[in-house]
Amino acid sequence: MKRIVITAANGFLGDHLCRYFSGSYEVIALIRKPMPDAENIKYVLWDGKTIGEWKVYLEGAEALINLAGKSVDCRYHEENKRLILQSRLESTGVLGEAVNACKVKPKVWINSASATIYAHSLEKPNSESEHVIGSGFSVDVCQQWENAFFEFAYADVRQVALRTTIVLGDDGGAFPVMKRMVKFFLGGKQGKGNQMISWIHIDDFCRATEHVLNREEIDGVINIGSPNPIRNEDFMKELRTMCKRPFGFPASAGLLKFGARIIKTETELILKSRFIQPEKLIQTGFEFDYPTVDSAFNDLVK
Repeated sequence: MKRIVITAANGFLGDHLCRYFSGSYEVIALIRKPMPDAENIKYVLWDGKTIGEWKVYLEGAEALINLAGKSVDCRYHEENKRLILQSRLESTGVLGEAVNACKVKPKVWINSASATIYAHSLEKPNSESEHVIGSGFSVDVCQQWENAFFEFAYADVRQVALRTTIVLGDDGGAFPVMKRMVKFFLGGKQGKGNQMISWIHIDDFCRATEHVLNREEIDGVINIGSPNPIRNEDFMKELRTMCKRPFGFPASAGLLKFGARIIKTETELILKSRFIQPEKLIQTGFEFDYPTVDSAFNDLVK
């Protein structure tokens, strides 16, 4: 079987990708703590910053998919800021060194990135060809991360950075928290409610990653999100309808900031308007199984 190497393989996205690709590939899953192997999935230890025995699995691999990086769901104090940036630069850098050392390099290197690189936008979507880059800590991290990735340049390795939006799944990420809030009647609009939410169903995320892997004309950066972003107020209304909750208390920006301090996170994750269009996915023929939030919620809300 052809081989795919996936880092951060026991996280929400990594676990789904491992299981998705294990039906067609031998998956080498790089993780920090031991796990038992599964069918077509071999778990291999790495620390995300130094060359180790794991490097042999890159030789002749079909693809390398790097998802490593400290979660941004935390308070942005100086130590966490350092770790968020360092974890992304170190893992990308050591993978580049390992790819450099391969006699037969992976055909494609897909590196995680984030749609938060774009500026807060309420009215105009950011596509790959027409966009505005934002400013601030999170944007700076995104820019340094992509720069570190594209500093490695190969004639024989296609490189793609996935500018991913919020990924909706029922077993990880932000969605289970949103669903619990709605069920306890706390699912009203957040802040002004006019901020855009760009999102993608976890199944479409996996399929989009496979699409990127298989389409040789895709390189550089690509937006990974549904073609139908939605305003926060409407997103929460749709979720309340699906959860059979006719009402949800709204949360002002001030209340969100207070709550974020208690649960040790940042309001940027909720209040920033992330408004993207997946131009390259559409142009290269990708078809979404869950193009609208109601179709996604219908699958995810049990």
